[in-house]
Amino acid sequence: MAHSYIDALAATGVNAVKFQTHIASAESSEYEPFRVNFSYEDKTRFDYWRRMEFTPEQWSGLKKHCEEKGLEFISSPFSLAAVELLQKLQVERYKIGSGEVSNILMLERIAQTGKPVILSSGMSSFAELDETTHFLAEREVDFSLLQCTTAYPTQAAQWGLNVIGELKERYHVPVGFSDHSGDIYAGLAATALGAEILEFHVVFDKQMFGPDAKSSLTMDQVSRLVKGVKEINEAQNNLVDKATSSQFNKLKGIFEKSLAINKALPEGHVLRLVDLESKKPRGKGMDAKFFKNVIGKKLTHDMSEGSFLNEKDVD
Repeated sequence: MAHSYIDALAATGVNAVKFQTHIASAESSEYEPFRVNFSYEDKTRFDYWRRMEFTPEQWSGLKKHCEEKGLEFISSPFSLAAVELLQKLQVERYKIGSGEVSNILMLERIAQTGKPVILSSGMSSFAELDETTHFLAEREVDFSLLQCTTAYPTQAAQWGLNVIGELKERYHVPVGFSDHSGDIYAGLAATALGAEILEFHVVFDKQMFGPDAKSSLTMDQVSRLVKGVKEINEAQNNLVDKATSSQFNKLKGIFEKSLAINKALPEGHVLRLVDLESKKPRGKGMDAKFFKNVIGKKLTHDMSEGSFLNEKDVD
């Protein structure tokens, strides 16, 4: 199934596929309160993580498959043992889940690799992020940050889109958005607000078993999201100059209007607002916006209904 995910995601236009590298015995203990029964197949979450473990050979095959499809292979480690496994695979960067932001022990090992880090901020306050980002900066680690809300699925009121700008202003690093909303709207909004990285969960069908299925996107949704992001980026890279409208001169000549009268009027009639109309096209009479210039003035000759008004027609 993992290999089929790679094939399906490659067709959507994403840049990378991110897995999670769980080594249950290294990251968990018998005292962990998250050891709950949540599936028919696994008695505890620990058993689930153990079942989700791949061998080094399987991981190697997944990474090779990603590369063959033009995708970067990324995985989030949750233990030092997982870091060592990923190091042997020669990953290009590390994604740090929000629960690991304060795992300075693991971050120390990752910093030693000299590889870039994408840090998710879901469970972290600014004070906690300050500590971790300072740690990474001291070790000259190239890092980026993701605004993330640890809620599955994330409701609109929880997206925290405002934090994208706050992270940029506070840390001066690339900022992205990690989404668990189960739809494409949050990712599109985040992109428009300057998110440079998008992360989201993906399933073939939201009815599938899995702790994050309902918080995930389907393949079709991913394709739509990718298309939307590309169009938003194109718009952001092609600024519209509202200081001039010269490019619309031809259209303005068609759609803008000239000043006219709405009834037959005799010579000497004193023009009132109720006598006037604006009619296409522009240029046949005075611009309609200059109507005040004719109010109270007399017609110099008889005019038929619908006639355009020019300066020579009033005195």
